[in-house]
Amino acid sequence: MKIINLGSTGLEVSRLGLGCMGMSAFYSGAGTDDAESVRTIHRAIDLGVTLFDTAEMYGPYVNEELLGRALAGHRDRVVIATKFGIVRKVDGSRGFDGTPANVRASVEGSLARLGTDHIDLYYQHRMDPDVPVEETVGALGELIAEGKIGHYGLSEAAPETIRRAHAVHPVTAVQTEYSLWTRDPEAAVLPVLRELGIGLVPYSPLGRGFLTGAIRSVDQLDENDFRRSNPRFEGENLAANIRIVEHVEAVARELDATPAQVALAWLLAQGDEIAPIPGTKRVSRLEENVGADALELTADQLATLGAIDAPAGDRYADMTPLNR
Repeated sequence: MKIINLGSTGLEVSRLGLGCMGMSAFYSGAGTDDAESVRTIHRAIDLGVTLFDTAEMYGPYVNEELLGRALAGHRDRVVIATKFGIVRKVDGSRGFDGTPANVRASVEGSLARLGTDHIDLYYQHRMDPDVPVEETVGALGELIAEGKIGHYGLSEAAPETIRRAHAVHPVTAVQTEYSLWTRDPEAAVLPVLRELGIGLVPYSPLGRGFLTGAIRSVDQLDENDFRRSNPRFEGENLAANIRIVEHVEAVARELDATPAQVALAWLLAQGDEIAPIPGTKRVSRLEENVGADALELTADQLATLGAIDAPAGDRYADMTPLNR
């Protein structure tokens, strides 16, 4: 597995990481087989994956606990990334808290659940519209000085927010959705990251599983699967979006590869500062995804994939918390 510098602050990671969310939350079968999830994490380490991504709200909390158990005895070989800032309100709805007090309370909880004395990369999961990012980053800078976190990042932040945060303390990475299914970052976010020397960590690089070609109907998904309420998986949108998979599958046949490998290889080809975190809870899928590290697409194949039309439907039912 190739190693890259994630941004310009000195953090080295494997150029393919492992997103751990689906092991515990939101997708079909989440939380049903922790033993297989632990095997997947251990196999990832064996294959040279170093970047492992979680968040306090995945579960909530149980995904961090799972990752902490799995990484016991392997801490010096891995980079742990987790996130704070999405909170549950009394009425059960979600809110956002970027206050310095919550930053400190959250990091202590994550350190305990992960069983470590430091977090390598600590993201603000969503921007808090009521707290200036400068205040949040001030608290993160203090945690860096104290050694409780090594680096910090932002998730789903707007370009101007990234600039404001970076002016207070250098941002190491920005996490946002990016794939052949979601190319929004190319317009404004990626240029700012390249200008400032910030890494990009694309989540859902396989389009929430859609780019694997395995999902043709929401009937394949559990009743509590998040994707059932995702606009891109609904009705006419889903039917229209199958054309995207068909283009990916055609290139995969040319290379004797899988659609997932092609989709990841395309993303890796977009820049050396990019470290996608495909998620899976299965060893077989992990091994398939890691195979993308060695897959080289031709200029014609990259052009074919790059010309795919945008998908039908928004990427979330509520886009309000994004890009702010």
